[in-house]
Parts: sequence; structure tokens; C-alpha cells
Amino acid sequence: MQLQKLRIALKAYETSLLNESCTQILEAVEKGGIKAIGPIPLPTKRRIYCVLRSPHVNKDAREHFEIRTHKKIIDIYKPTDAVMENLRKLDLSAGVDIEIKSL
Repeated sequence: MQLQKLRIALKAYETSLLNESCTQILEAVEKGGIKAIGPIPLPTKRRIYCVLRSPHVNKDAREHFEIRTHKKIIDIYKPTDAVMENLRKLDLSAGVDIEIKSL
């Protein structure tokens, strides 16, 4: 039984790494002769941390730090074995989290 749809979800803290990975995946899919839909950008998740500058004095002096998680989705309809092999051979950067689901 052949897969109907393959969804690749990508997450990264840096947009440049995320965009590089998306272009590499799209090139690998197009080599197999299939068009992919995406990359579809999802909302950026912001996590804000509040830290006291001095733990004993000046409780009002605080610093705020944030971590932004950027997300994108790529959909591949009816992937062939050649496309799956191209995706397995990809060497993506370490700062990108990849999740592949078959639907």
C-alpha cells in the first residue's frame, strides 16, 4: 500500500537554518518528480523569561529574555520510493527539529 500523504514539520530557533532545511527538502522532493506544497509558515511561539538582576536587593530591577520557536510544514502527496530515498539521504543542520508523519 502506497502512502497517500507525507507531512514534514520543521522547528528551529533560527530562521536561516529553517529556510535552508526547507529548500533542501524541496529540492530532494523535486528530484523525484513530485511537487510539494509548502513550506507553510506556522505562528512563532515566544517564551519569555523574567529574571531578577540582583537576588537580594532591587526587586524591581528585572531582565526579560525570550526564545522564539519558528515552525514550518511541508506536505508531499503520493510520495514514491525515490522521493523517500532522497529524503533519507539528506544531511540537515543540527539546529532543526524534524518530525515526519504519514497521513
